[in-house]
Amino acid sequence: MNKFIFNNKAFIPFITAGDPSIEVSRELILGMQAEGASLIEIGLPFSDPVAEGITIQKANMRALTNGTTTDKIFDMIASIKDEIKVPLAIMTYINPIFTYGVDRFMKKCKEVGVSGVIVPDMPFEEKGEIYDICKQYGIKLVSLIAPTSTNRLEKIASEAEGFLYCVSSLGVTGVRTDINTNMEEIINEVKRYSDIPCMIGFGISTPKQARDMARISDGVIVGSAIVRIIEEYGENSVPHVRNYVRDMIDAIKEI
Repeated sequence: MNKFIFNNKAFIPFITAGDPSIEVSRELILGMQAEGASLIEIGLPFSDPVAEGITIQKANMRALTNGTTTDKIFDMIASIKDEIKVPLAIMTYINPIFTYGVDRFMKKCKEVGVSGVIVPDMPFEEKGEIYDICKQYGIKLVSLIAPTSTNRLEKIASEAEGFLYCVSSLGVTGVRTDINTNMEEIINEVKRYSDIPCMIGFGISTPKQARDMARISDGVIVGSAIVRIIEEYGENSVPHVRNYVRDMIDAIKEI
């Protein structure tokens, strides 16, 4: 599935592949799809995930300790390719892509049915490092904007593809009690330049937060809250994650 089509308010869950195991990651992806996820973001574990808070950092280390590799993740995604009906996006860092080989990485994404990649440590101005190869294989390179992106917002918005990842807070990922950034103002500014879907991520964890953010955007991205459930329940986390995803989707679907 390589189209980014969002007919309603989108709910995009994130997991770290290989946490607690590749087999459970497979079941989590299928389970979250069954509950109604609009797109699923799959994190490749990396030893230096600079954009991540402690929850996802620990998930990265658990996955790496389990022997998770990029090839094992691609094999897992390939094993469910025919069952996947929603887009998949890989969230990774530029170092693992370069280490694997940019051409080889994007070719593999296409082969297994991944629609896009998100690279949070690659500045927008440096996207040329991988953009042409992404385009060659039909892989969307998803751009991010942060509260500090004001001066570059027009350029980022006008060149964005797939969807725009709108970072709600400064700093790293993680559950937050309050989201104080004026995201509505930022998204209204984006819409002046592009009709690209705007998804808000970083810090969203409760149905109320999801509802509040979905009212002013095209959808929400939730990672740390899901990874925390996986940390708590481990091999038995699938039903708990499915229940959480269902509750979050219920909170935004009537908006």
